Amino acid sequence: MFKKFGHFLRKRLLFVVFIGFILGVIVAFYSHKAVEATSTNQFCEVCHVHPHVFESWKLSPHYDTRSGIQVGCVECHLPPKGEGYMKEKIRLGIKDVYGFLFKDSADFNWEGKRTVEMAQHFTFQSSCVGCHTNLFPRNLSKEGMEAHLYYSMNEKDLLCLNCHIDVGHYDPNRVHSTNVNFGSGVAINQEVYTEPAVVSTHENFTETIPGSVVSFNMIAIPGGSFQMGSPDSEPMRSSDEGPVRTVNVSPFFMAEVEVTWNEFLVFYTQTAAEGRSTDTEGSRLSAEVDAITGPTPPYGQPDQNWGMGDRPAITMSYHAAETYCRWLSQVTGKTYRLPTEAEWEYAARGGTQTPYFFEGNPKDFTDGGFFRKRKTEIDNFVVYNANSLLRTQRPEKVDANPFGLKNMLGNAAEYVADWYAPDAYSMLQDGATDPKGPESGTERVVRGGYFRSDAANVRSAARDYTRTEAWLKSDPQMPKSIWWLSDCNYISFRVVCEFDDKTGN
Repeated sequence: MFKKFGHFLRKRLLFVVFIGFILGVIVAFYSHKAVEATSTNQFCEVCHVHPHVFESWKLSPHYDTRSGIQVGCVECHLPPKGEGYMKEKIRLGIKDVYGFLFKDSADFNWEGKRTVEMAQHFTFQSSCVGCHTNLFPRNLSKEGMEAHLYYSMNEKDLLCLNCHIDVGHYDPNRVHSTNVNFGSGVAINQEVYTEPAVVSTHENFTETIPGSVVSFNMIAIPGGSFQMGSPDSEPMRSSDEGPVRTVNVSPFFMAEVEVTWNEFLVFYTQTAAEGRSTDTEGSRLSAEVDAITGPTPPYGQPDQNWGMGDRPAITMSYHAAETYCRWLSQVTGKTYRLPTEAEWEYAARGGTQTPYFFEGNPKDFTDGGFFRKRKTEIDNFVVYNANSLLRTQRPEKVDANPFGLKNMLGNAAEYVADWYAPDAYSMLQDGATDPKGPESGTERVVRGGYFRSDAANVRSAARDYTRTEAWLKSDPQMPKSIWWLSDCNYISFRVVCEFDDKTGN
């Protein structure tokens, strides 16, 4: 009896296993079909409704390839199978469905997301190299050979996206080569200035650049003393902002806004005879001999296609900013230079000692989610991550500080003359007059936040510094440019003019 019962159980168990196997095969089959169905370009198009995505893909080299193989959405936006494919597919799928159901695509800043910083979160390096296994094909140009050789030597620090961000979604405005046409086509339809401004007193004036139609406003900054740095009690401060020191500053003039593209392009075009060579090493040597040698053509589009005009000029090196100041001094007969860190902070504070020159602290302007929304008073004075659309904006977007200066705390970060040291204030004598910072260093101080900064980093006392090597890591030129930055699209500068015998003191 027990034998029969055991035989019966075995038969039932085998039946259950068989049914389970059949169901498993069916589930696996239809799961595979579901994965395939949800991996088509047509399925992706259901959720991804941003205006340019499929049109730009059809214009890209990934759509109409030389081999005839059409590269679809999942080939780039998911890792290769066996390398986290399903995990990433589920994660992005949930994110996409949630966005489709509960968000309004009209509110998305699509153009702000077309950057390497954003794209690297949705495009996989392993997918790029999985298809492009041969980086040195026979038809590769000399420049391409050098660029790929540089990449192969720095794979840990570089992405294919650094140079090839538009291969999946074509951007007609993106220049992936030496931009020999940069700065050309500037129309002159008004009277050209023949003389610079004459300044005899310490009052606001408008500088005119001889040989151009460009002028800009200079603000007379009165001398005085202030507390440089931030106290330990200031919210979200950094340790390199202290200890607080009393500093005396002599009167000077400072530009109302950062150097604009209009101003920088005058410098670029007027120094063309010496600076248009594409031989970057040649420009390096000549720059050491002739202080007014101008920039070589940039690689790509320095304004990021956000527009030029009166937007702040960005992506130039510290060397380019210093050279611009020497050139401006020569053509105007005045003494123009970069501000010292003390001058910059004194001017930014505008006579205040609070975190900002307006009322509030960083916590007020930081979004705390559902329970605490940020205050918006800051939007009247600062272009930062909450209101910038992730790009630079024109000066009229904000109001001036008490001294009459605009965008001191945001929009674009600004070079200053000082070498950076985290303990610079510890070495600063209390009561010093017109300090110039450490005597030497490896990186320069950068002051003021920019369009991606949070509220903490646009405080008057916030400090940062240049990152020379990192800001040039994807420059494919050999040697790298001394004029333009390939990996920093938020740095600019503001000029000061000394109140000396050249300005009527």
